[in-house]
Amino acid sequence: MLLSLTSACRGKGARPPLTVAAALPATRAVRLDFRPPVDRVLTESQRASRAVERDGSVLREEAELTTESRFTPADGGWLLTQAVTRSRQTRGGAEVETWVDDVLSRFTLRLRLAADGAFIKLVSPEAAQDAVRQVVPAGPTAQALERFFAPEALEARTRREWEAKYGGLLQRNLSEGQRTWAVEVLPVGAGVQLAYVLERTVQGTRDTEYGDAVVLGFRCLDALAEDAPDELTDAWVAAGRPELTPGVTCEGTQVVAYGRFVPVSRELTVKARVDGAAWTVATESRAQGLQEEAR
Repeated sequence: MLLSLTSACRGKGARPPLTVAAALPATRAVRLDFRPPVDRVLTESQRASRAVERDGSVLREEAELTTESRFTPADGGWLLTQAVTRSRQTRGGAEVETWVDDVLSRFTLRLRLAADGAFIKLVSPEAAQDAVRQVVPAGPTAQALERFFAPEALEARTRREWEAKYGGLLQRNLSEGQRTWAVEVLPVGAGVQLAYVLERTVQGTRDTEYGDAVVLGFRCLDALAEDAPDELTDAWVAAGRPELTPGVTCEGTQVVAYGRFVPVSRELTVKARVDGAAWTVATESRAQGLQEEAR
């Protein structure tokens, strides 16, 4: 989830080989209920990279994060808290230090979720902006980070990322070949963003250390066909009818445990050409452990 906070600092990591999913029997579907682990700490590694090629030169920025997440029952739904315990950034292959690392380490992201896993709102989103004011000296950098971490902007990014990962998937039966859609708007540079419909196709199931999981394959759509399914059109309208980036493509997979909700892994690589520049944005998240919380 915090990958959305690193648009100025992207991450590096070797991509493990994809695992082929076992096909679901034609008569069987799996139900992806939202039953998150309680009194457990979910540790995840999150990586992202952004590369832009223009006039024969390539600039690459990378980032790595380690996060710890906790789900707590609250007000008939759930409170998800997520903190960054480690971050690392590189630019052009050289490690760099930025104020973003200090900001991320000083606040905890808190999401209010409904009982069915639907995103409701952020709790105390102003904590991020407060962290900027605590650690970043006054000046243009502080002003830019305050805008980036403004409560409304932070909540909008977090909502979009949650919807892209889980919108239309939770609390429903999923069968092999079934498609669902989510809209992503990905800022990649000053005044540049990639917008696309992420089509997710159920490939089957596989065993994981977190239990049985459903496997989804990704592709991107850069336009809505005239006979597009209502669910696809509804997702685009709900996202504010963004102008989709022509020629955008993507590939990747997502694995989610469904006996007990655990986001096992997610890999996505998006490519597009905008204003004469070729952009490649890759993100990866992977569960590293689910431990009982210390009392």
